[in-house]
This record gives sequence, structure tokens and C-alpha cells, in this order.
Amino acid sequence: MPTQDAENFKQVKLDFDAECPSCSASIEFNPATGKLTCPYCGYETEIAAPEKQEEKVAQEMDFAMAEERGNFNWGVEKKTVICKACAAETIYDALQVADSCPYCGSNQVMEASAKNTLAPNGVCAFEITDKQAGENFQSWIKGKWFTPKAAKESAKPDSFKGVYLPYWTFDTKTSSRYSASYGRHRTVTDKEGNTRTETDWYSTSGFYQEFIDDHLISATARYDRNMMRKIEPFNLLNNKAYKPEYVSGFLSERYSIGLQDGWSQAKREISDHLEAQITSKIRWEHNADVVSSLHFSTTHDDITYKYLMLPIWLSSFRYKEKVYRFMVNGQTGRVGGDAPISPLRVTIAIILSLITIAIIWYFFMSE
Repeated sequence: MPTQDAENFKQVKLDFDAECPSCSASIEFNPATGKLTCPYCGYETEIAAPEKQEEKVAQEMDFAMAEERGNFNWGVEKKTVICKACAAETIYDALQVADSCPYCGSNQVMEASAKNTLAPNGVCAFEITDKQAGENFQSWIKGKWFTPKAAKESAKPDSFKGVYLPYWTFDTKTSSRYSASYGRHRTVTDKEGNTRTETDWYSTSGFYQEFIDDHLISATARYDRNMMRKIEPFNLLNNKAYKPEYVSGFLSERYSIGLQDGWSQAKREISDHLEAQITSKIRWEHNADVVSSLHFSTTHDDITYKYLMLPIWLSSFRYKEKVYRFMVNGQTGRVGGDAPISPLRVTIAIILSLITIAIIWYFFMSE
């Protein structure tokens, strides 16, 4: 490799010995057993559990103390990986933190952190296998009413790719001062016996506090965010302190959306949540029917974060020369994705809905 090119790459070392002691193949994490398993000879070994309780799960990190908060353009950065098994050198997109050697198939588990980046401090390991993901996909697509029958019968997922995607979680103590108007409806009857609804308006102000726990923010911009939302939630409580053994045999990605941008997005989503909570509080306290002109300001204290790697099975299927992609939550098996839509089935559904509405309207008018 030319010296100038080498200077643009970051050397990455293996975090642990991924070689099977029985047959020298690469061992990998097995979601079915939670152990490291050799897919060739069947050798199994436990992943060593930390002795200290605080080292067993991902710990909250102080947001104010984080040194690296920016985004990172991983698509430009490159690095080389030297395979421990066959000594082959491979150039990777710096976004990837785990892969396999294209020459001998040995699993390459890369270091948890690189220059100018934060290291993941937690991982939610795969709990369902690719076979279970395929079974869940079949159940999911069979439940799609608007998908053509032919598509349901022919849809066969391509080989699944297990990927650990980066996420931020944020904890914060919120304190909000608010002011708003609320209204109570009352029915008024005029001299002719006609009734109408009028609203009496009042002003209010107050203070609202809430602790936000593990607000989840995706730290990658590579995948369809709407599709990713469909497979949530993850069981974030069932996380483990990061160990490279858990990602052995799977692809992984470092974050491209940095800590600061992740926190900015989290604040916007938390603000929407607080608006709904404060509105409910006002309605309950004042027996109000409506709330209007709500204004509030929020301070955030004791902000902490975790950088978690969460498991996702990726695959796709082809129908009428078009590829449809989908994801399966590697913990829960929840499926999200795209599926073909039959115009005929949509038309039938609309017609049936209109007929139902017409029948209800007929009986209502008759009474």
C-alpha cells in the first residue's frame, strides 16, 4: 500500500481472539444460546461475565463531560484491517466496526473506538435467530390485507444480514414553567329551544417536572427512519456492557449522527412529549374540555447518555421485478418494512367503507 494512502487510513486491531481453539475457524455470537459458537465444529464457550455489578450493564455517561460531540462523515474516512488468521489487508468504510475477512472468512471484530469518536458502552445482544426472523416475516406479510395473494405466497426473504446499529439514549430531569388558557364547554338554549355550545375561557400557569429515562435516538442516517420506527421499541433494560464478543460474526456501524445533534433531536421530541403531558395536567386539574395558547420553557438538569449498539436483521424480497426491503428487531422479532399493495384490494376496501357509512346514515336518518 502506498505510504500516502496508508496515512489516510486508521489501523484497527482485533479486540479478542476470535479463533476457535478446536478447529481454528472463526467463532461467532449465537443468539439462540447467548454463547460464542463455532459454526463448523460446534465448539461453544461462555462469554465471561464481569464480577462487578456496575460492569454488567451500560452505565450512564455525563453529557457535560463528553469530549467528542460532533457528527462524523464515515463515508469519506477509510481504514485498513489486517486479518489475524490469514494476514490479508482489507480497506473498510470507517463506519463499519465489525465484519469478516473476504479471503478466509475469519470474523474481524474491530476496536470499539477510533480517533475523534466516542466508544459504545453498551450492547443489546441478538435474541432471535435469522430463522426466527424469517418466520416472523412470513407472519407479518400474511397479515397485510392490501398485499396481493401472489406476493404473500411468493415472498421469500433473501439471506438475512445481522447488523448492530448505533443509538443514543438520554436521561434528563426536566423542569417546565407554563402558561395557558383552558376552556369549559356549556350548553345554552335560546328562546326558540335551539341549543348551542359556548366555551368559558380561563387563564392558568404552573410548574411541571418529569424525569425522562432512556429517550432513544437513532445515531445513523443510512437507513429509512420510518422503517426503523416500525420495529421499535427495544428492551433497553436488557443491555450489557459493551464487549466485542457480542458483535462477533455481525456487521456493526459506528454513529454518523453525533452526540450533540442526537441531543438536539432528543430535546425536540421531549418537548413534544412535555407539551402533551402539560396539556393533560391542565385538563385534569381544571376539569377543562380544551386547552389553548400553551407556552412553556424547560430546563434540563443531570443530563446523561448511553451509546448503545442495537440488533437488527436486514433482508429484502422481490416481487414483479421490484425489491422490497424490511427489518426485524433482533430482540423482539417485530417486523417493519415495505410490501406490495394491490389497487383492487384498496378499491374494494373503499367501496365497502362507503357502503357501511351509507347504511349507518340511512338508519340514523330513519330514526
